[in-house]
Amino acid sequence: MLTPLAYALAVVLALFVAFIGARFLLSPRPAAAGYGVPADADGGTAYLEIKGLRDLTFGLLGLALIAFADAHAAAWYMLVVALAPLGDTVIVLRHGGSKAAAFGIHFATAVIVLLSAALLFAV
Repeated sequence: MLTPLAYALAVVLALFVAFIGARFLLSPRPAAAGYGVPADADGGTAYLEIKGLRDLTFGLLGLALIAFADAHAAAWYMLVVALAPLGDTVIVLRHGGSKAAAFGIHFATAVIVLLSAALLFAV
């Protein structure tokens, strides 16, 4: 019972991150607002697109590890990738974003990713 749950959560998280990355590539300004720190109206979107590419890459890498490696490799991936939403929490707080976005989106995501890692390590 634990194995399907561990893999299902990992797949959902990887797909979610890939979706967020695609959203930043296709609609950078609305994606930035959803991130918790709106983009400057007069600024370019290059950095937003970089974030999109980073997230899309993380998501696809996660799916590849889940498909072609063992549970422990995917668990180590999740453990390391949890640094991104933890860092995002700090970034949102440092740049005037709401605490609700910082903790309700980013920190909560980090906790779920760490839970996924723990489940994969337990398989």
